[in-house]
Amino acid sequence: MPELLDFQDAFVAALAGSPSALSPWLAPGEGAAGLAVYRNTIAKGCVDALAANFPTVLSMVGEDWFRAAAALFAREAPPASAALLDYGEAFPAWLERFPPADDTPYLAGIAHLDRLWTEALFAAEAPVLTAEALSVLTPDTLAETNLPLHPSVRFASFEAGLPNLWIAAREDREDLELSDQAQTLLLVRQGGAVTARVIGSAETAFLRACRDGLTSTQAAQRVFEADPTANLASLFATLISEGVFTP
Repeated sequence: MPELLDFQDAFVAALAGSPSALSPWLAPGEGAAGLAVYRNTIAKGCVDALAANFPTVLSMVGEDWFRAAAALFAREAPPASAALLDYGEAFPAWLERFPPADDTPYLAGIAHLDRLWTEALFAAEAPVLTAEALSVLTPDTLAETNLPLHPSVRFASFEAGLPNLWIAAREDREDLELSDQAQTLLLVRQGGAVTARVIGSAETAFLRACRDGLTSTQAAQRVFEADPTANLASLFATLISEGVFTP
């Protein structure tokens, strides 16, 4: 068993570019062709996984551009495990410093939203807080209660209209225009599917307050600071119906 573990470690090192690590088992040069095939297979798997995990980026830049960039990323940041379902955590940040993406400065933000969608999809399971469960609380108790966010909830704010652009691209719409209006995208998993919508400053303030552990009263104060005209009851009912909170 120890020898098998040693061989596995050496094999990983050889795939990473150090074939001499296999010298206790293979003569110099032996197995090079097999390693190349295996390495190419892994590289293709990484590129395919990135294409699956960042479909909006792929749709915007095209197949050739994306696969070339993904291959470079995979070489610099190989997967840490054999599971590739959520591979690419560092891809959005990598795109920010990728020179060929300089002409599309919004691309890293689009990749970030793709990544948040993946995180929402694979987030931990948890019960959803229902209106019925809240109805048994007294007003005073509810006022002092923190409403934890469901593990699948993700939201991100941008100074420009990246969320609407991202949604339009995901829906294959033709109106792919980037507005200069600040927007926040909310993602949450419902019934095994991830839903996404653009939310306003009031809802964003409420979610941030809940995320930071503030009470319902404090969260409501944040709402009216962000938008004095907000309809708090409607806002709260909508978030409850979307399964944003957990008991």
